Amino acid sequence: MPKKYILLFPLLFLAFLSIAQDSEAVTFEMLVSKDKLGINERLRVDFVMNKDGDDFNPPDFAGFRVLMGPSQSISSSWVNGVRSYSKTYSYTLAPTKRGKINIRQASITIGGKVYKSLAKQIEVTAAVDKPNAQKTIEDFADESLHLVAEVSKSNPYMNEAVSVVYKLYVSPSISVSNYRPLDNPKYNNFWSQDIPVSVRNAKNGTYKGKQYRYVILKRVVLYPQKSGKLEIEPLSLDVTVDVPTNKRDFFGGRIYSQTNKTVSAGKRTINVKALPTQGKPADFSGAVGDFDFSVTASKTSLNASESLQAKVEVNGKGNLKLFQLPEPNLPSSLEVYEPEFDEKVRTTLSGMQGKVTNSYTIIPSFRGKYPIQPISFSYFDPKTEQYKTLSSDEILINVVEGPTSASGNTASQTGSKQAVIATSDKFNFIKLKPNLTAIGSDYFLGSTSFYLWLLLPLLLIPLAIIFGKKRDAIASDVAGNKIRRANKLARKYLSAAKKSLGNKEAFYIALEKGLHNYLKAKLKIETSEFSKDKIMTLLTEKQVDDTTRNGFIALLKNCEMARYSPFSEVQMKQDYEKASEVISYLDKQL
Repeated sequence: MPKKYILLFPLLFLAFLSIAQDSEAVTFEMLVSKDKLGINERLRVDFVMNKDGDDFNPPDFAGFRVLMGPSQSISSSWVNGVRSYSKTYSYTLAPTKRGKINIRQASITIGGKVYKSLAKQIEVTAAVDKPNAQKTIEDFADESLHLVAEVSKSNPYMNEAVSVVYKLYVSPSISVSNYRPLDNPKYNNFWSQDIPVSVRNAKNGTYKGKQYRYVILKRVVLYPQKSGKLEIEPLSLDVTVDVPTNKRDFFGGRIYSQTNKTVSAGKRTINVKALPTQGKPADFSGAVGDFDFSVTASKTSLNASESLQAKVEVNGKGNLKLFQLPEPNLPSSLEVYEPEFDEKVRTTLSGMQGKVTNSYTIIPSFRGKYPIQPISFSYFDPKTEQYKTLSSDEILINVVEGPTSASGNTASQTGSKQAVIATSDKFNFIKLKPNLTAIGSDYFLGSTSFYLWLLLPLLLIPLAIIFGKKRDAIASDVAGNKIRRANKLARKYLSAAKKSLGNKEAFYIALEKGLHNYLKAKLKIETSEFSKDKIMTLLTEKQVDDTTRNGFIALLKNCEMARYSPFSEVQMKQDYEKASEVISYLDKQL
């Protein structure tokens, strides 16, 4: 390759960087250390721009006395191939009077254009006990550390998704070395799902108009289960903060002092709107979101005694885990088994999305045509604030071969009389001359096979005695039978949790789901009613003893705590064994 082309590449790269830098939007703004201060305090004013400029023209600072400035600082860095540039002019001011004082606009010329900052209003009050020069480390940490709960919607409908993101804002002047949760929020009257934060990367942001670094600590999706004003309890943290002091070490480096601060996100109130009653369909089961609905059959033509699968499926975005699927209206002449429920749902900050399915196994016994009548599914769309109803198509099952039902050859026939058609081969005379043949000389009576079959019952008597004793022993073992029934019931509802032992997140999600499914089967209640207060009330009404009730609620609390607290594998095994015992005791009392 010629040398002139080799030298051309660096020039093209520099030109590309210059074009990319020029395409960035120009910002020029005024930042103040505080909006309200005492007359004996000091105010810092920074004029920050993201590109170099000329002819900087500061305001006259009427009502203030300039103690220091302008001091100039420049910051430039490259991160992942992207250049970050910042230039700052700083002033230190002392107020000369009380009242509300306006700091007027400043201007600068960047790239041939004049940019102006926005004016700021500062309130100067009477002298304060602790002016800037006398602030303690705790005061400085209080001003530089904030925990905020950002709620996506403050006025949602019942069963509409609401996301809460907890952010810790830290001023660039301090650093955080450690933190731990003190009081985790309890989401009463909400269905909640944590969204794990796998990597906690610090990002740049603003809080109340000031530059901060922030990190996302916790994300959760909530579905309100009742209307009215609902409170979200605060998240509280104990944070270890390193605060710079005015002291220097031997080499001139700034000395930091460490302190612990407790920060809280504060309570948030959400005003939940009830679903409208006007236009509410009769078959509405609590679905809120945007969905599609279908009923399908694996095949529509088959022989008698063969099986087919009929699937009732809802897919889309909304509270997929919090409503019941409609049941198909099937002809009584079809043998139908209990449906198998399947859900493929993932939860993001915008809510649940995926699909839920009930799969019915159907076996026809007779030849004929069996219609599966259309069924409907209703849901509420919070975007349009209207109810919507979707209907499936009719499915005709054609059984081509098999016996004919005594009541007719189709399942769609009504109770009206039908003509009986006689055919010529239904009635015949009895034959008087039988067509018989000899069976031969090999008779079964007296043969070896005859004596073997004769002795077989005698040989089976000892086996029957042994089997009977074993059965009696098992029946008399009352405690053992209780344990076996409890283990069987626990395996049924906790099988998924046992498979996930060692994986904290998957184990406690499966454990919580197993406990909920057990109560749903035993108490015949909807999933939307699953709050700890409701469960405690129901178990009390069923006269379940205090120990069992408290044990069940403790397990639910462990499932919630495990989402944001460390749990060992030993603790998981203990919770699994405890769940088996609680289900056993509940089964006896319910």
